[in-house]
Amino acid sequence: MPRSRNTFSSWRRRAVQRAVHVGWEWVQRTGAVTAEHPGRFRFGAMGTGTRLAFPLGTVFGEPWIHLGSHCIIGEQVTLTAGLMPDLDLGAEPILRIGDGVVLGRGSHVIADTSVTIGSDCYFGPYVYVTSTNHSYDDPHEPIGRQWPRMDPVSIGPGCWIGTGAVILPGARIGRNVVVAAGAVVRGEVPDRSVVAGAPAKVVRRWDPVEGWQPPIRTPAPVPIPDGVTPEQLLALAEWEAETEGAGETA
Repeated sequence: MPRSRNTFSSWRRRAVQRAVHVGWEWVQRTGAVTAEHPGRFRFGAMGTGTRLAFPLGTVFGEPWIHLGSHCIIGEQVTLTAGLMPDLDLGAEPILRIGDGVVLGRGSHVIADTSVTIGSDCYFGPYVYVTSTNHSYDDPHEPIGRQWPRMDPVSIGPGCWIGTGAVILPGARIGRNVVVAAGAVVRGEVPDRSVVAGAPAKVVRRWDPVEGWQPPIRTPAPVPIPDGVTPEQLLALAEWEAETEGAGETA
């Protein structure tokens, strides 16, 4: 015989669940770091409109981290300058992030020496950028105890870095480059190219005369016509959803 449902218990659970969600949203809003509300962090520079989502990842060496304007730093993103906290790294910034940069959730940017990310770069989640690599010259000494090698990293403006990509020390990525998900990048990458693989190789390149080579297989997206309002786009999306639903029930 089915058990009778405890209506009061169910109502109480829903109320507690709602309270937890509302409380967590408040914590996320309050814990976010901005130029106006930096909390305990003292970045060397932080532009207007930039926001570090809460909860943060590991952040240290912030006096040597310069963040541009209107950047979006996702949850659990690690930003570090120097090998460890509380070091004096000199007068110049170590990690420079340009305007309008988006760093996806769980990404890491480890700047033990200079790392520069140009404006309008978009990173998917869990991207790893580092200017330091372990050395293993001595085969008898544990690798973790050997002094690491450092090499500056630069990522040009307008790049798209796919989910899970790894940017290794010494990488010099040009302007408007696509780095495929999971790629492992080292060395120089030319402007307006697409790289993929581990190690990453150029798989497509822009030619001023012939365009993308090899040609892009998918058709170009149709731009939104001038004068179309957000309300019209929302109404169109709702109409398409209703049309699809009617087609499924027909």
